[in-house]
Amino acid sequence: MKNQIDKPRTALVTGGASGIGLASVAALAQQGVRVAMNHLEDDSQGPEQIEKLRAQGLDVISAPGNVSIPGNAEAMVERAIADLGGLDYLVNNAGIAGTRDPIPASELDRIDEELWMALLNTNLIGVFRCSKAAATALRDSGGAIVNTASTAGMGLQGSSTPYAASKSGVVSVTRSLARGLAPDVRVNAVAPGQVATPWTKDWPQERKEAALNKMLIKRHVQAEDVAQTIVYLLTGAPMITGQTIVIDGGMTVS
Repeated sequence: MKNQIDKPRTALVTGGASGIGLASVAALAQQGVRVAMNHLEDDSQGPEQIEKLRAQGLDVISAPGNVSIPGNAEAMVERAIADLGGLDYLVNNAGIAGTRDPIPASELDRIDEELWMALLNTNLIGVFRCSKAAATALRDSGGAIVNTASTAGMGLQGSSTPYAASKSGVVSVTRSLARGLAPDVRVNAVAPGQVATPWTKDWPQERKEAALNKMLIKRHVQAEDVAQTIVYLLTGAPMITGQTIVIDGGMTVS
């Protein structure tokens, strides 16, 4: 890292109000990192979670904004960097599924332009918007980026064809950003399998059990498992860049 040893490290986590994002905010803050939690402006969960984390003595601030909206995403990143006084780490975690229930690849009529654009704008282009806006600050600090992809981006179907395509794009853009920001900034991604988050909480039990049966490690992936890998890729792993780490309990190799 280029920053001075006595300078507090800083991070921005997009989609930080719940699930993997919230676990990443907490894990980074517990290591003494000052974290800006991005959340939607009208989402009360963001300020509520920040208040809880601050009550634990953790240094977390709010960074409201929507990564899916051009201009809004970049302004959010710029404000967060100004509020933090620089940036060492960026976690591009904000993402949507676009549908509560999976859409089989054969059911083309259920997939429309609106779904495609919502998923691409948030899951893929949002990653690029935020990375581009943060690039100068990250180069200055010799920082790192971790993007949240998915096993759906590694050849599995996922919740829909557009979702899988958006997450495949994250894997690809991770490699491109690693090339483009080298040698100053490392860029990696994580590809979680089925994770126990608020989004999967209400899934049918048989769907959860089907995934569990495929896993070599017989428990569901927790948001904290993914956050642990994200923190490692940010704060350690000095020679790892352009890679996507699968976190699925061995489901894709069983």
